[in-house]
Formats: sequence, structure tokens, C-alpha cells
Amino acid sequence: MLNKYARAFFTRVLTPFATLLLRLGVSPDTVTLIGTAGVVAGALVFYPLGHFFWGTVVITLFVFSDLVDGNMARQLGRSSRWGAFLDSTLDRVADAAVFGGIALWYAGGGDSVLMCGVTIFCLASGQVVSYTKARGESIGLPVNVNGLVERAERLVITLVLAGLSGFTVFGVPYIGVLLPVALWVVALGSIVTLGQRVVTVRREAAEADGAADAEGTGTA
Repeated sequence: MLNKYARAFFTRVLTPFATLLLRLGVSPDTVTLIGTAGVVAGALVFYPLGHFFWGTVVITLFVFSDLVDGNMARQLGRSSRWGAFLDSTLDRVADAAVFGGIALWYAGGGDSVLMCGVTIFCLASGQVVSYTKARGESIGLPVNVNGLVERAERLVITLVLAGLSGFTVFGVPYIGVLLPVALWVVALGSIVTLGQRVVTVRREAAEADGAADAEGTGTA
């Protein structure tokens, strides 16, 4: 849901930066790789140690590369299949690093088997939600549905509340509870979104099969 509005806003904001990078000879693929490396480093260096504020600051600085590289490709007028594949693949890597870093925290200093499990569920369900769309499209279906909690929502909810929970280092009491809240919301939202996509694919598949059968009958 956030994709529809947030992407348009940030695309306008980041366009001058994307133009500058192109003038400097930087390629969209390079931005994609650097952005993913920054997210992975921020998540796996800071989060397992419980440094959620600074980890989120680092991740946020790099996560916008997902918008910058696409902006650059559009300015160049060459949205390649390779670029789309690379971007989508590295998005999964970045997501895994974010939730993996949080899971490592709960498995260690966070000392919560329950929240470690919830975090792993968030990681796995996010990958499955993305897979359902990719798989549906690969068999020729549009998968025309705006899910409740898609990638943008998962990242915003998790990063914002994780960052705020990191204010415990500044002496803010009780704010650490925001991270578990974020994870439960993402976990439940991912279940709903998965259901929405499965139902949509089932309906679209039935419609496509029905249309094919009707066409075959008409031809005969």
C-alpha cells in the first residue's frame, strides 16, 4: 500500500541525486550493490549487538538505493531484465539481513526464544509473500492485488519501531517494547497478505483456465 504513494514522493525527492550519480558515471547496478551491502552491514553489525538506533540509521541511509537505482535506469531509458532481476534478488538479501540481525539479537543478548521465532517467521513469510507474486507472474497471471503488508510496509514498520526502540540507550524508559510490537504486526500482516495473494492467484488462474477452455470450445 505504501508503494503507491511513498515511491512517487521519494522518487521526486531523489531524482536530483540520481541525476548527479549518472553525471559522475555511476551505473544503476553499482548503486544496487552498494545499497544492499550497506543494509546488510548495518543489520548484521549493529542489530545482533542490540544497537537498534544506530543500526537503523545506517540501514535507512542505504535502503533508499532501491529507489535511486530505478530512477537512474529510467533516466537512462534502459530498464533491463538483468537490472530488474538483480534488484529483486538483492531485495531478498537485504530483507533477510534485517530480520536475521534481529533474530540473532533475540537468540543472544535479547534472550527471548519466542521473539526469535517470531522474527524468523517474519523473515520466512516475507520471502514467501514475494515468491507468490513472482511465481504467479511467471505462469502468466497479473497477481493484481495490493496486499496489506508488502515489502515497503514490512521495512517501514520494522525499521521505524526498531529505531525508536533503540532510544533505550538514551534513557527513554519502556520504549524497547516497540520492537516486539513491530514484529508481531509484521508477522500477522504477512499472514493476511499471503492469504490475499493466494486467493487472488487462485481466482485469476480459474478465470484464465475458463477463458482458455471457452476459446478451445469455440474453436472446435
